[in-house]
Amino acid sequence: MSAEEMKDIVETLLFIAEYPLPLKRLVEILGHVTEAEVEPCVRLLQKEHEDRKSPLQVVEVAGGFQMATRPEFGPWVRKLYQSKMTARLSAASLETLSIIAYRQPITRSEVEEIRGVEAVSALERLLEKKLIRVAGRKEAIGRPLLYETTPEFLRRFGLKALQDMPNLEAFKAKALETEQVAPPTPEPSAEPPQTQVSAPETEQSKTAI
Repeated sequence: MSAEEMKDIVETLLFIAEYPLPLKRLVEILGHVTEAEVEPCVRLLQKEHEDRKSPLQVVEVAGGFQMATRPEFGPWVRKLYQSKMTARLSAASLETLSIIAYRQPITRSEVEEIRGVEAVSALERLLEKKLIRVAGRKEAIGRPLLYETTPEFLRRFGLKALQDMPNLEAFKAKALETEQVAPPTPEPSAEPPQTQVSAPETEQSKTAI
């Protein structure tokens, strides 16, 4: 198999695959090749699509590679598949997912302790969407279930690995900095407040992550 033939096959596999393909999986499919031979093909495909400014790109995500559309073409794809789009995650689900992502593996009671409210429905929603999974049981009284994020979580959020998530300490520092530079609250005016009437806002359509 020539290098050009291998590149064409790899491009076909990345295009047709529904989920990211790790180098190991590509090697298994191609046969009689090594990861050291396959990876240059993938990198070359990335460069070729980038150089010709193709609407498609080869992305490295969730521990593998996949063909995807560029973000600027997202609105057109959403129009095509509008009827198949699922609703956004609720604020409660996103909050629960964030806690699991940064504290995993973690039990339901630990999530609820951080959130201050129950998390049963949010956990069920995240399990249903395959963004989290059961990672075993904690060695504690009752042996509660442990939850962790999945490769689907990485894929949905465009992450190569969990290490690529934003740093929590950076978030805290930025929030503290914002509080310190916040402008003082203006003193109330002696004049009576004037009521402003604005036109009703139209609700924009929502798309899934």
